[in-house]
Amino acid sequence: MAEMTPSQSTPNVVVDTLSHLVERCKDGVRGFQTAAQDVEDQELKQLFQQYALERDGNITELQDHLHRMGQSATETSSIEGTLHRAWIDLSSALAAKDRRRVLEECERGEDYAVSAYRKALEAELPAEARALVEKQYQRVQAAHDRIRDLRNQAQHVSP
Repeated sequence: MAEMTPSQSTPNVVVDTLSHLVERCKDGVRGFQTAAQDVEDQELKQLFQQYALERDGNITELQDHLHRMGQSATETSSIEGTLHRAWIDLSSALAAKDRRRVLEECERGEDYAVSAYRKALEAELPAEARALVEKQYQRVQAAHDRIRDLRNQAQHVSP
């Protein structure tokens, strides 16, 4: 049997990898929509709406790529418990109207997204899929860093 090169990666690896990213982006859309709906701070509301739209765009790009391969995203079998807990914590922070805590919880959600993209980049993906994942990873990392920076600023502000 011939040795597989990255350009010959199996369709299942690509479908599973991109499907996992679709699910993580769906988590991000839900989380950012919840945060945007419930946060009173207008700057954060606009930022969270922007990130929800960005993640929705990521989903469309990933699904379009799968469709061009003649595939569709597979649903993951269960919700990751850590993500579920993170969104419960976000709801609690929103209820407390605590900017720093809201940003901490959004950053935690973004940690999972960044991790999912890093893991995807370790998979054997064809060049076009890898380029798409890399482009989206850069956007997700930038969102994470922006939220982290806002959280850091919020820590230095007196209540």
